[in-house]
Amino acid sequence: MWCFFPRRRYIHSTLSLMKKLKGKSVAEQRWLMRQLRDPYVKASHAQNFRCRSAFKLLEIDDQFRLLQPGYSVVDCGAAPGAWSQVAVQRVNSSGTDAELPRGTVVGIDILNVPPLEGAHFLSCHDVTDPATHAKLLELLPGGRAHVILSDMAPNASGFREMDHDKLIVMCLSLIDLAEKILQPGGSLVCKYWDGIFVQKLQKKLLSVFSSVRTLKPNASRKDSAERFFLARMYRKPVK
Repeated sequence: MWCFFPRRRYIHSTLSLMKKLKGKSVAEQRWLMRQLRDPYVKASHAQNFRCRSAFKLLEIDDQFRLLQPGYSVVDCGAAPGAWSQVAVQRVNSSGTDAELPRGTVVGIDILNVPPLEGAHFLSCHDVTDPATHAKLLELLPGGRAHVILSDMAPNASGFREMDHDKLIVMCLSLIDLAEKILQPGGSLVCKYWDGIFVQKLQKKLLSVFSSVRTLKPNASRKDSAERFFLARMYRKPVK
């Protein structure tokens, strides 16, 4: 009798998996199987994060302590909101700890982002649009952010070099955004895909940040070309 309940759970999970796989293409089945086996997917469900990408930012912040209570943070490409969830916790923007300074989290995405306590989302907004910049200046205390985060990426076209190029352009736009809202000494974390234009982006970052390093969090899949630049100690360019 002691093995009955584990066996029943096994049968239930197997039937559930078969139902999810039914009618799916081979590529969809492969993706679903990878998701079901992914420990970060399971952990995101257990800890109520909106997606597994939260663990990439958690790992980066655990190591470098970018997000401090009272800080103002802009999360670019925020949907579905997992990085904003981490930021809300770390900067205390929901006021959970009354003894710590209360920070600010503003998320931006061209998609709709479900509401999150402690965050203000600019859904259906383009991060490169001057109108979006104007709203950011209104929402950020003193019109300045301590940290800019970006996990944004273009929709995959299937052409790796083209997608790489598009993402580099998106990352370069963050440097323009930093000039408008990032306070001196501030930090930027941006995702990129490895490719021929990485050095161009790195060189541009080094022109306005004192320190730039490449990161590959454990939560990033090993077979992915995904990397992150961590740029610190922002210095506004002299014109």
